[in-house]
Amino acid sequence: MNSLAHVARGCFLFAAMALAGVAGHARDTGQVFVSSEKDNALVVIDAARAEVAGSVPLCKRPRHMQLGPDRARLFVACSDGNHIAVWDIASRKVVDKLDVGADPEMFDISPDGRMLYASNEEDSALTAYDLAARKKLFEVKVGGEPEGVKVSADGKTVYVTSEVASMVHVVDVASRKVVKNIAVGKRPRRFLLTPTQLWVSNELGASVSLIALADHSVQGTIDFKPPGMRAEDVTPVGMALSGDGKTAYVGLGRANHVAVVDVASRQVKAYVLVGKRAWGLGLSRDGRRLYVANGLSDDMTIVDTVTMKALKTVKAGRTPHSVVVDD
Repeated sequence: MNSLAHVARGCFLFAAMALAGVAGHARDTGQVFVSSEKDNALVVIDAARAEVAGSVPLCKRPRHMQLGPDRARLFVACSDGNHIAVWDIASRKVVDKLDVGADPEMFDISPDGRMLYASNEEDSALTAYDLAARKKLFEVKVGGEPEGVKVSADGKTVYVTSEVASMVHVVDVASRKVVKNIAVGKRPRRFLLTPTQLWVSNELGASVSLIALADHSVQGTIDFKPPGMRAEDVTPVGMALSGDGKTAYVGLGRANHVAVVDVASRQVKAYVLVGKRAWGLGLSRDGRRLYVANGLSDDMTIVDTVTMKALKTVKAGRTPHSVVVDD
């Protein structure tokens, strides 16, 4: 990196820290955070003890969450609050609120940390928010009930699911337009990005669609059939990818299982029984623990990814939605 690039990067990082407005720099705290929709709170779990350490009032209906570029702050979509909260981990306080439009559900932060893209469910739109400038840059209309959002590795493309249209919309950042619509399974929800493919969970299709990044063609699907479960109960939503990129985990919703998938072969290796409506997933950094938010049993299951067995279930507030592991 040349000196000019260093200066530019330093300026941006300063602006990004100013965004949050506090000096706290807690990182790798050994905590797991779970958003509780009905409690309007953040549940904090001690990962080492696998116990609830507390609950913090946050905002109206917190849903999707993601650590910021410096890992010192947690960004939280507050759907009924119509903003994204910036929560400082060290001080345990909301230090900023980002106006990203009405009813934000899911979002993603660009690889360079400059932009945040959020889906606005009621407005059928994708909002682009400049984190350094602290302002909304543009909005792109997409299909009905957009949810999942994923930014490409180079930051030039944003993918958005439309639950109503059963499509993935490909948004070009430079032109600020939808450049392609990809038909996938019924009611697509979330994304998982591999080096060559974009995976899309189809909640009412009991499957994951595999999209080639090179030409945005659908290369196939992975179907899920956990033993003893009715087909209509297999409703995949949340996904997580191991650090080495070899294993994907898919929460199967009302089927109360997590599917363990070999990425290379696209074969399901195992089904792990967890709680009711397995939804949001989070992985420890070493990949040995999978944390599963169970939306209908109001708890979180901790899974040993070596033995593929549930180790413990802990309470996680009412209607837990998303999981972030800060280890």
